[in-house]
Amino acid sequence: MKKVTPDVPGHDDPGPGRRIGLDVGTVRIGVASSDRDARLAMPVETVPRLTGLKGPDLGDVDRILDIITEYDAVEVIVGLPLDLQGHGSASVNQAKEIAFRIRRRLKGTGQSIPVRLGDERLTTVVATQALRASGVSERDGRKVIDQAAAVEILQTWLDGRSSALADEPDVTEAPHTDEKGNLPR
Repeated sequence: MKKVTPDVPGHDDPGPGRRIGLDVGTVRIGVASSDRDARLAMPVETVPRLTGLKGPDLGDVDRILDIITEYDAVEVIVGLPLDLQGHGSASVNQAKEIAFRIRRRLKGTGQSIPVRLGDERLTTVVATQALRASGVSERDGRKVIDQAAAVEILQTWLDGRSSALADEPDVTEAPHTDEKGNLPR
């Protein structure tokens, strides 16, 4: 499959507020939320996947929209499953489809919440290792692995956002002028 380019944190940032992260699978969608300061990702829930690639939006899309509203989210990050070379798999279509449906439904309600595609390489592997290290059995882990992967997706986005915003010049600073108050040429 061809190379797929995920969105970049910090670009067109909507400002302060909570973010929602989604790990879209064919069976379940893991959901995570950030704190209001957009620094820390936390698990929310696992939503059973109902909506296919064709046909109408079903209860899973409705539930995600409810979560976005409940958490007063300012941005949604959908994990984009890429291989280590940046190529997309068949799962990319699943993520893009859910992102498209959420974006369309938000726009239909007059909400201008950006829906981004974030790089999710290795997030499920990292989430699985973290659950195993914390003593969660593989059987019990299946119930929360999608939430843990959504946390990894969102935390990666938040960290990237923090770095991107720290690199931006502070536009609130007054421009430097010479002793006569003239701006440099």
